[in-house]
Amino acid sequence: MVERPGLIAPEIAERYDVSTHTVTKTWTRHPAWPAPAGKRGRYNEYDAAAIDTFVRTHIERQAVTLEPERLYTAQQLEDAGIGIKAGTIRADLTRDRWPEPDDTEHGVNRWKGQTVMTAMAGRRGYRRSTEG
Repeated sequence: MVERPGLIAPEIAERYDVSTHTVTKTWTRHPAWPAPAGKRGRYNEYDAAAIDTFVRTHIERQAVTLEPERLYTAQQLEDAGIGIKAGTIRADLTRDRWPEPDDTEHGVNRWKGQTVMTAMAGRRGYRRSTEG
């Protein structure tokens, strides 16, 4: 088998455990997406190192560090840069995809930093494959 330095959309999708649709319809439309290095079949081919850099810079979620016992509102979490918007937190809460608040005093949902860090560790991130 010939080792290629470039990757096409299905290979990128497999490498980062996302759908080909995500690669072709979302990632390639990002302003920082690298220019094609060529063409293979019906797909553009991209430099593998450039794709790795793009994913590391724009897609992978960084570990969240918050004060473990402090209470945060959804907006404060967004402002703290956890990578999720306050509206997404509220929507995910109603869909049982976000933990129940640790405090609801005065009708305001607030979560302890530790609760959020645990929830974020379990959320899907686009991690690089460790396989070959």
